Amino acid sequence: MPIINVNILSGRTVDQKRALIRELTDAAVRTIDVQPSQVRVIINEVAPEHWGTGGVSKADQGGGA
Repeated sequence: MPIINVNILSGRTVDQKRALIRELTDAAVRTIDVQPSQVRVIINEVAPEHWGTGGVSKADQGGGA
């Protein structure tokens, strides 16, 4: 049973997250020969102030989703 963990910045819509889950599941089904019901996708949403790039938080960079 594959478990796919994804970390993304918060701010995506429910529809975007649904599409991500669907696409990741489809990719696992195609590439590692499993059934969709066997695939688990976990999305961890991270606040921009908790995500840093180059020593600066995304919030301070004006970054969002």
